[in-house]
Amino acid sequence: MPGTSTSGGRTNVRVVVVGDRATGKSSLIAAAASESFPEDLPPVLPPTRLPADLYPENVPVTIIDTSSSLESRGKLAEELKRADSVVLTYACDQPATLNRLSTFWLHEFRRLEIKAPVVVVGCKLDKRDEEHHMNLEQAMAPIMQQFREIETCIECSAANLVQVPEVFYYAQKAVLHPTAPLFDHEIQALKPRCVRALKRIFSLCDHDEDGALNDEELNDFQVKCFNAALQPAEIVGVKRVVQEKLPAGVNDLGLTLTGFLFLHALFIEKGRLETTWTVLRKFGYNDEIKLRDDYLSIPFKKALDQSMELTSEAVEFLKGIFSTFDDDKDGVLRNSELDDLFSTAPESPWEETPYKEAVERTPLGGLSLSAFLSEWALMTLLEPSQSLANLTYIGYNCDSASALCVTRRRSVDRKKQQSDRNVYQCFVFGPKYAGKSSLLKSFLGRPFTDDYVPTSEERYVVNAVDCPGGIKKTLVLREIPEDGIKKLLSTKESLASCDIAVFVYDSSDEYSLKRTSELLMDVARQGEVTGLSVPCLFIAAKDDLDTYPMAIKDSTKIFQYFGIDSPIHISVKERDLNSVFSRIVNAAEHPHLSVPETEVGRNQKRYRQLINRSLMVASVAAAIGVVGMAAYRSYIARKNTSG
Repeated sequence: MPGTSTSGGRTNVRVVVVGDRATGKSSLIAAAASESFPEDLPPVLPPTRLPADLYPENVPVTIIDTSSSLESRGKLAEELKRADSVVLTYACDQPATLNRLSTFWLHEFRRLEIKAPVVVVGCKLDKRDEEHHMNLEQAMAPIMQQFREIETCIECSAANLVQVPEVFYYAQKAVLHPTAPLFDHEIQALKPRCVRALKRIFSLCDHDEDGALNDEELNDFQVKCFNAALQPAEIVGVKRVVQEKLPAGVNDLGLTLTGFLFLHALFIEKGRLETTWTVLRKFGYNDEIKLRDDYLSIPFKKALDQSMELTSEAVEFLKGIFSTFDDDKDGVLRNSELDDLFSTAPESPWEETPYKEAVERTPLGGLSLSAFLSEWALMTLLEPSQSLANLTYIGYNCDSASALCVTRRRSVDRKKQQSDRNVYQCFVFGPKYAGKSSLLKSFLGRPFTDDYVPTSEERYVVNAVDCPGGIKKTLVLREIPEDGIKKLLSTKESLASCDIAVFVYDSSDEYSLKRTSELLMDVARQGEVTGLSVPCLFIAAKDDLDTYPMAIKDSTKIFQYFGIDSPIHISVKERDLNSVFSRIVNAAEHPHLSVPETEVGRNQKRYRQLINRSLMVASVAAAIGVVGMAAYRSYIARKNTSG
């Protein structure tokens, strides 16, 4: 297991102290550093470092003093943007400085887009007289209600050394154990992402999977997180506290998930955030309550023309998970079942593009097993680290090497004249109105519509394709808008992830064919220049419409020029797809075929062949010369010996 730290791996906390003039900023810092009250101080102190062993987390604190003068505002803004946390001061004997927190300072932080947590500190507590006496909680409640970035409030006296170390302890704690990711003060509840993480942790600790942590499981959890066992009386005490407040939190089997979540909410309400953060970090979570990178490292690198796929072991795991969460055993995961499946992940990974509309769904929006596995294949292809993360979130406990594998290089596939990939990515090119989107919709079994909606962004769809021998391959169609082709081809590696390209044109429109041939020329030249040539197919869409008079002659000329196959004629409207998707997969499986060549490319190929032949002739001549020289020397040597 990767190393864990209750401090989130931080080696230093940078605290910036700000506030109105003469509110005690410098005196507070100096008193914290020297444990005495200084008499004479410069207007602004240099950076001050509190040693690591001053606080339990063993993390040093660097304190930055600031000036509130107008001429120093630029410098102040720079320091605030570098802050891990902010100490905002007011003077207990000057009520106007307290008012300035909400009328100026906190608004200024928002204007500067400061994300650091804020600790509000009342200084000069020793100078407050009866006239200015106030209840801190009552005074700060409305301010904290308005400004949720305030982590806590405290009053202190540098002169009397009252609660001075506590100021920077809270400033450090706000960074190492922040409240905001865990708890919503407004509704007094754990935040959804925190609940999801704790639910996953609960599931991992519930070894017998009975929905409750028994005494042994509770003890294992305690030892793992805090390196200390619970005594039997302590376990009884914990369960009693939960049961008194929340009867459903404990049952005959032990502490339920409801009780586990209640305990953590209780810890946070009592200010013991470090308890929950220790648990989260022991199980690999970072400050955003997502698994850390060191938990999700992929141990192998891939070349540009390689891709990532799920291993058979990971696929079998996903099939089992699908069956487990398919409560009604109808072979479909309804939205509620899918939400339950991903309830231990930070969020459902398929709520946004490119995954949201990428697979075939049932009329009620559910996913079949095939569609479920297709989504995983797409995520693994596009974002392998996200795929690995979500596998881990939903309970896959093996290492990444058993979950993901790297495909063979496409350049090797071309030499072997065969690809053994399970997932193929197909780029779909074509001019506007050609029928690209209709092709993608038909791949997902969606009905044809005459409504035209131009594609402005790239779009993915994915589905399984039946191949000869009862084999299934996964095909990913990536639609490239016509306006986005120039941008795509502007990068050298643009075709590296492409297994095959199809060019869709309206078979009834002369311009559509002409424009599509231009796009093919651009892609073919890109492949020749970069060495990333790919098989290409033409798809003559809208075959239900009459072709224009010169269509056959024009298309034949194009295909003969590029040296590729004749077009595949389809009519999405009439549901005549002519086995187009299996033909795309078949072409991708044979990457040495259907590769277009331009005249420039052919000339360059002939030139390279000529050079290679010349070099071969020169090599043979040189070899003959070397052999001849060796024979001559041997003859001379024998002659001299006989003489």
